Amino acid sequence: MYTISTDPALLDIPLIHRYLAESSYWATNIPRETVERAIANSLCFGAYAPDGAQVAFARVITDRATFAWLCDVFVLPEQQGQGIGKQLMQQVWSHPDLCNVRRQMLATLDAHGLYEQFGFQPLANPERYMEVRRPNPYGAPTAN
Repeated sequence: MYTISTDPALLDIPLIHRYLAESSYWATNIPRETVERAIANSLCFGAYAPDGAQVAFARVITDRATFAWLCDVFVLPEQQGQGIGKQLMQQVWSHPDLCNVRRQMLATLDAHGLYEQFGFQPLANPERYMEVRRPNPYGAPTAN
């Protein structure tokens, strides 16, 4: 059984930074200071094995009232396929500060099936959304 917690003191910052900087397609080469600042200013969830080791992470950028952006979600490769991602998403979206926000958003390259189980679908009106895009802010190889 895995434990999910929002306690920032439990987060394994070196592990989170290493995964994001070296294994993610969205934050390759991200500086540790940037990860630390992002974590400090977000609602973060860690998943922990029975021995206390962190095995998964999710970060939500939110005002805790009307909007939530899910990002930086990962399950360590050796822990995948055990339902940890689903357990993590259940805890994220049932959190009292998130369960009633008006808009929940995310971007994903390859996990549509997971997020569809939690009600996510393509934008209803994509023509209303705009972005400023910096695809290579950390000197990483470019990705979509």
